[in-house]
Amino acid sequence: MADEKKKEKKTFKPYKPGKMCPKCGSRMAEHSDRSSCGRCGYAEFRAPAKK
Repeated sequence: MADEKKKEKKTFKPYKPGKMCPKCGSRMAEHSDRSSCGRCGYAEFRAPAKK
């Protein structure tokens, strides 16, 4: 069983350059309803998707 896990190749998500924080310059996390900075706490909220 351990040998099977070693043979599996890891897949990585392609890199997407994200939005930069206007306050501190670090990269912001993308959530479903907002972009937020984990370093300084800055957040930008998006409008909810219309149905």
